Amino acid sequence: MSTAVATPTTTPAVAAPKGKLSFPHLLRSEWIKFWSVRSTIWTMSIFLVVVISLTVLISLAYINAPSPADGGPPPEVVADPLGPFSFAVTLGQLALAVLGTLTITSEYTTGMIRSSLTAAPKRLPVLWSKALVLIFSVLVASFLAIAGGAALQALFFGGQDFSIDFSDSQTIRALGGTALYLATIGLFSFALGALLRHSAAAVATVLGLLLVAPILFQIPWKPLAYMMPFLPGVAGQQVTQTDAQLAFAAEQTDIGADLTAWQGYGVLLIWVAVILGLAAVLLKKRDA
Repeated sequence: MSTAVATPTTTPAVAAPKGKLSFPHLLRSEWIKFWSVRSTIWTMSIFLVVVISLTVLISLAYINAPSPADGGPPPEVVADPLGPFSFAVTLGQLALAVLGTLTITSEYTTGMIRSSLTAAPKRLPVLWSKALVLIFSVLVASFLAIAGGAALQALFFGGQDFSIDFSDSQTIRALGGTALYLATIGLFSFALGALLRHSAAAVATVLGLLLVAPILFQIPWKPLAYMMPFLPGVAGQQVTQTDAQLAFAAEQTDIGADLTAWQGYGVLLIWVAVILGLAAVLLKKRDA
């Protein structure tokens, strides 16, 4: 009597389909990564609080400024409701500078950049997706900060005729230019972070260019005076001012170039393009 032995049937192994990480998927992953870090939330919150609160506080100082006879500023200065925004932006941009650099340098610190570049072997899409997520987020936050400051300024000081005139095209252009400048500073910081790959070095370089360099370039030496209008912060902030403000500033000195609003912003864009281009080249050539 024979026993039949069943032979197991073997199913041929099917290779797992290779998925392709498209650029929209890469954008989505970078968006999740950007907003899942607590430092992003804290930095954005600090930025909003600084810009809005400083706009209100400095507006209050303008309202209560002493007269020129008592040693106060000229009337045309304290009568300008755009003035408080300039002071608020000068400090608010520091938070965005730190955020821009940490967006890329933190991944080099933790080693996470290796995983990102393994998922996207071409490398450059990782850089572009990070930059797009950053500039979109910062641009929205900047518009919210400017709108919040303008709304509170009108609420508290509108009855004293110290609020933004939204019917003036120059004022609207200056406010929109302020948000655009802040977003570009975030991208400028990101470009330096991608180039230097070190958080402390990138933050120190950004703050040096934005805060220290304009002070040093005020030394009475003509070559420095000619170069100062082309510093990234000095040139970029031209777009945050009206034509009347730019003309008043140009009258204060006869040395150096008098850049228009969009010429100054163009100089800042050149800084960003050059540094980001160098970072892209080195990203392709250097090990992560």
